[in-house]
Amino acid sequence: MKSKIAQLLVIGAGAWLLIAAPALTQTSPDWPKNFAEALKNLQELVKIDTSNPPGNETKVAQYVKAILDKEGIPAELVASEPGRANVIARLKGNGKKRPILLAGHSDVVGVEREKWTEDPFGGAIKDGFIYGRGAYDDKDNLAVSLQVVLMLHRMKVPLDRDVILLSEAGEEGGGNVGMGFLVNQHWDKIESEYAILEGGETLLGPNGKIISFGVSTTEKVPNGTRLVAKGTSGHGSIPRPDNPIVHLAAAVAKLGEFQPPMRLNETTRTYFQRLALISSPEDAFMYTHLEDPVLGPAIQEKLRTTKLTLNSMLRTSISPNIIKGGFRSNVIPGDAEATLDIRALPDEDMGEFIAMLKRIVNDPAVEVIGPSGGGRPKSVPSRLDSDLFKALEKAQAAVLPGAVTLPMMVTGATDGAQLRGKGVQVYGVGSVNEGRLHGNDERISIDGFNKLLEIVYRAVVEVAAAK
Repeated sequence: MKSKIAQLLVIGAGAWLLIAAPALTQTSPDWPKNFAEALKNLQELVKIDTSNPPGNETKVAQYVKAILDKEGIPAELVASEPGRANVIARLKGNGKKRPILLAGHSDVVGVEREKWTEDPFGGAIKDGFIYGRGAYDDKDNLAVSLQVVLMLHRMKVPLDRDVILLSEAGEEGGGNVGMGFLVNQHWDKIESEYAILEGGETLLGPNGKIISFGVSTTEKVPNGTRLVAKGTSGHGSIPRPDNPIVHLAAAVAKLGEFQPPMRLNETTRTYFQRLALISSPEDAFMYTHLEDPVLGPAIQEKLRTTKLTLNSMLRTSISPNIIKGGFRSNVIPGDAEATLDIRALPDEDMGEFIAMLKRIVNDPAVEVIGPSGGGRPKSVPSRLDSDLFKALEKAQAAVLPGAVTLPMMVTGATDGAQLRGKGVQVYGVGSVNEGRLHGNDERISIDGFNKLLEIVYRAVVEVAAAK
């Protein structure tokens, strides 16, 4: 390093010795240049159709690896099956601390092209947004992670810990060819203390100003459950009391009206406490009185109908999403089935929960069949007092002054679950400002994308750079 610190040391009774000692300095990044490069990479990633199924994530893997190879950053492709490659790259640190993993998944959900106003794989830029499938979920995080690694490498930032980059396959299908495969068979390549990946979101105030930066520290656990009703088939002209469709409909109605009990954990309790600080007086009152024995039930019922996401964060949720039964209008079927999308709180005992559902249905003609397992694991929420969470808070304050960092519980699912299951402290972040994901005309704010890059870079330097 060019800069030096002069230190005066007293030797003996009055002699002085001037010693020049090196001090670590870090040049400020050329943000406009890095923003432009990251955006260009995001555009190119969006143009690669990795709809899952079938995935074809190797196309993205080869694009990312070519960039890393050009920079001289060691990278390898690891795949469990043809066409479904993951990319793993590593910047070596001095080993004083355990690694940090930066990840983004390269597959995307499918599209209904006729319902898009822009080419879903065109990467078009319009009105301050970049459009395309994966722009928000999750090629933005992949482009950000890639750029952070490039910046650290080019600026020769000395590191106390390895920084690992992961472009992962198959997240939209549960992660079996991506994170699950790597955790189970290549853990040595991604083992880490911390990880940053998808999962956060921002909130905008009435004036459109960003008021919060969400960091997910835990997530709900998907538990697909079935209701199977059986009866006697017959002619539709002779109604039967054991018609399975009638019994199934009654069971679905009961569970559709049922509101499982509320239960807060460290993440959600802190979330609502901090959310109250940036909310209207009316909303703040609700968020600070959720557990009030008198007012709480009415507040929770109001959230159930007015703030659906918040309501889902409070409890294990049940959503009947598929019903199958019958094949002709004049034939009473012998069976009928409904599929429930149950998203369980991280500490939910599913055995007890399914037993409770059976008591609510209370119909011997309807069988409640719980999940068979094999999905994402349940895990302990990541800590709110870790060095990385504090670094994200510090970075948010620098990039988004006046906003607040909100620890979140994701109501959906991410590959962070597999990492938390291995003891990694995982934090999910997302693009700053308004965006769309999974729907038609998916898009991301370019300004928000830039802010996300700066926040992640600052946080990684805070916890990984040599002090």
